[in-house]
Amino acid sequence: MIQKLIFLLAALAAAGVSAIRFVHMLQLSSYQFGQYKRYLQTNANAAFGLRRAEALLALLPWVLPQARGEALVYCAAVFLGYAVLNRPRKAKKPLVYTARVKRLLATLALLNLAAAAPTFLRPDWGGGVFGLALFLEPLLVALANWLNTPVEKAIANRYVEDARRRLAAMPELTVIGVTGSFGKTSTKYFLHTLLSTKYNVLMTPGNYNTTLGVVRAVREQLSPTHQIFLCEMGARHPGDIKEICDLVRPQYGVITAVGEQHLESFGTVENIADTKFELYDAIPPEGKVFLNFDNSVIREKAEAKGGKQIVCYGLEGRRDYLASEIAVTAGGTEFTMTAPDGQSLRYRTRLLGEHNVQNIAAAVAVCHQLGISLEQLAPAVRRLESAPHRMQMIRGGGAYTVIDDAYNSNPKGAEAALRTLSMCQGLRILVTPGMVELGEKEFELNFEFGRQAAACCDYAALVNPRQAEPIRQGMLEAGFPPEKLMVADTLQQALAFAQTCGQLGQPRFVLLENDLPDNY
Repeated sequence: MIQKLIFLLAALAAAGVSAIRFVHMLQLSSYQFGQYKRYLQTNANAAFGLRRAEALLALLPWVLPQARGEALVYCAAVFLGYAVLNRPRKAKKPLVYTARVKRLLATLALLNLAAAAPTFLRPDWGGGVFGLALFLEPLLVALANWLNTPVEKAIANRYVEDARRRLAAMPELTVIGVTGSFGKTSTKYFLHTLLSTKYNVLMTPGNYNTTLGVVRAVREQLSPTHQIFLCEMGARHPGDIKEICDLVRPQYGVITAVGEQHLESFGTVENIADTKFELYDAIPPEGKVFLNFDNSVIREKAEAKGGKQIVCYGLEGRRDYLASEIAVTAGGTEFTMTAPDGQSLRYRTRLLGEHNVQNIAAAVAVCHQLGISLEQLAPAVRRLESAPHRMQMIRGGGAYTVIDDAYNSNPKGAEAALRTLSMCQGLRILVTPGMVELGEKEFELNFEFGRQAAACCDYAALVNPRQAEPIRQGMLEAGFPPEKLMVADTLQQALAFAQTCGQLGQPRFVLLENDLPDNY
């Protein structure tokens, strides 16, 4: 009896360690089997490598008759060793124990108990069954997720209907949808600051840009006193934005950009454009769509579709709202904003980069159309701050400045960040693992990123040897000095390298461009 209890405790420890690890990866994959499968394929060594293969040692008593006498004790030792070898490491984004995760862990517990049950009937070989199940835990996680799908759908539908009722009870609420391959979160933050000069505004917090994220914001934060709801709309698959639009029914929409982001799931830029324009299609005839006409894909698609009240903005050409005469100063950026009626006003912001001016132009356009004058907006523009991890300036000690652009890099956004780094007066250091989720074009686009980086930085630390290889090749081909280029295993090593660059007291600017999530 004591041997069985020891075995059970060891088995539970091993199963718990393994389950938490792979449930975490599933959560980072948005519970989508396709993304989780990609993680298992690209991280096969982590999922089925030597440390995890130790679980298969529990098969030994099954194969060798002489080892069956103390099979339970032997297997318990194997599973305890497995639990120690595979104990969780510190994560950049830890597992969030949501109600869904708890349900998933409960289903996994039942599957693991079923795998452990034969041990109590046949100790000589039952431990081997559990050892095999433990080795296949990544697949058990996928199975548990599939088994829970009907329940999760029913729960999600109940929450969605509750959010729909809350929105329907506020017919005077103005809903503004914001989407784009990049720039949508910054534009949402800017809109919130500027619109709040006149209205009571709620925005979806952080990265709550999926259907259930929007539902949570509505159910937990929307109150009858709110006048405007800013709804960020993200997408990884066609139909995602339409689903959010069907829920919130936006009267206004902003499309900030269409570019090569999430190509892995979309396949083509055309599919990305079609999905972003699901917001365009959802705007009623009396509403307005604000489009970045500097983006050629948006401009051409809007001209082809027509049939909407379009307000275009940008930094060049004939635009309804034009931001021009951009100048970078010691205090940030200055630019002139011109409205459709010809009125112009000089704005100042602490933010750097043309892409920030572009996103501010979008926010000014929406606010002006909703009755806030250019003059009223000027003080709020001066107060604007970067959205977290999006070209966020962080002053370090002495002459050390970090430009934190770590969130979800894409080719156009990375290029804009490099241009900003190139304007910095001091030693310019790039720290990056490159870009992911770009499908078949990932190597090509990271190689081009490396070529661009070679002209914009003095030193570079590339993170993750496998991911960084195309960037390294691109930089070297563009003539970047190899002695000023480092490939690091971890972000900590790369940052330590950045600390050693240049001379003590020399102004240093460190651009953190993208950061790989734990499932990469």
